[in-house]
Amino acid sequence: MTQRSDAILERMMALHPKIIDLTLDRVHQLLDTLGNPQDDLPPVIHIAGTNGKGSTQAMIRAGMESAGKRVHAYTSPHLARFHERIRLAGALIDENALSDVLNECEAANGGVPITYFEITTCAAILAMARTPADYTLLEVGLGGRLDATNVVGKPALSIITPVSMDHESYLGTTLTAIAGEKAGIIKRGVPVIVGPQEDDALAVIEARAERLGAPVLAYGQHWHVGTERGRMVYQDETGLLDLPLPNLPGAHQIQNAGAAIAALRHLGFDDTAAEAAVTSAFWPARLQRLTDGPLAAAAPRAELWLDGGHNPAAGQALAAHLASLPKRPTHLVCGMLNTKDVTGYLTPLAGVADGLTAISIPGEANTLPAARTAEAARQVGLPADEAGDILGALARIAAHTPDARILICGSLYLSGAVLRLQAGG
Repeated sequence: MTQRSDAILERMMALHPKIIDLTLDRVHQLLDTLGNPQDDLPPVIHIAGTNGKGSTQAMIRAGMESAGKRVHAYTSPHLARFHERIRLAGALIDENALSDVLNECEAANGGVPITYFEITTCAAILAMARTPADYTLLEVGLGGRLDATNVVGKPALSIITPVSMDHESYLGTTLTAIAGEKAGIIKRGVPVIVGPQEDDALAVIEARAERLGAPVLAYGQHWHVGTERGRMVYQDETGLLDLPLPNLPGAHQIQNAGAAIAALRHLGFDDTAAEAAVTSAFWPARLQRLTDGPLAAAAPRAELWLDGGHNPAAGQALAAHLASLPKRPTHLVCGMLNTKDVTGYLTPLAGVADGLTAISIPGEANTLPAARTAEAARQVGLPADEAGDILGALARIAAHTPDARILICGSLYLSGAVLRLQAGG
């Protein structure tokens, strides 16, 4: 059903010819016109990184809310509905509140060029500044230094999750260049939690932190996390925690959980909040199991998973998780954007999957055509064919391997299409 906010968002898409144009000038100008609401946000935890930002944010929020705190959260992109991007004091923004702040930002902007992400980020900040809460979790959209979320002068804490190659056309073609963009969220004197990093990336992050007098709390130096006898073990200078494994699947979530716990402990939360962070978090389309709805009906005997990861590091994490599961014929249903490193993503998956069915992402102008995804799969040694849509792909796999493990993967935009289909939208 079309809502009032949909029409406003469509108009906002036309305000700038480029979807991505990294600068903070337009954001600062609009926020100034709005009365600088970024200065009125509850204490901000700002999260950047290539992979794991959303999962880390979800775990921090789960820990905080278990302690009775009211938490704002901003994330992108959305999967099924734009409202998912803005959480006010624990609840997704409602349609009336969203439409009102979008209208206000559109009027204040006065039709001057501004990207969709910039103006909608300003709307989120305005909504969060006007709603009482205890904390604000801001997830970077792209990069960090010039990201529209990087407008808070003195956050309570910065977090940088693992940095790897992605968005090279915007952030640079080397790991050190990309790390420099991510490190751009570090503020003078503000502590920064740093997740596991390649040595070159860590050196860039630490150098900026040193220049700004920002205390660094880095994985492997100031905090450690791992598994032992089916449990997660976290340790820092204040002691050791023996916790359940994260309820978000995948070995990579151990590291994300470690960063979340490091953040919570630095902010003064207790062990109960740390346990809630790993046991209560939910983050859709990150190794999400699908057990009902039209997709399950299309392959009733299959084990269905959904994941929105889309870069080589995500492919490696998915491959490691699939390899850890009980042996079962494994097939991928994959659709990707034409801006992504499809070969880098599929190469690790070729070692654990038996085949791939390529699809074009429905309704997405920048989809990689299914034929090109299939060809890329064959080039890395993965047998591949094509299907016209998601349900057709599932039916095809179910016809020849009814008990397959099927992973729908390759893009958050594909994940959004899956979740809308699941919801009947």
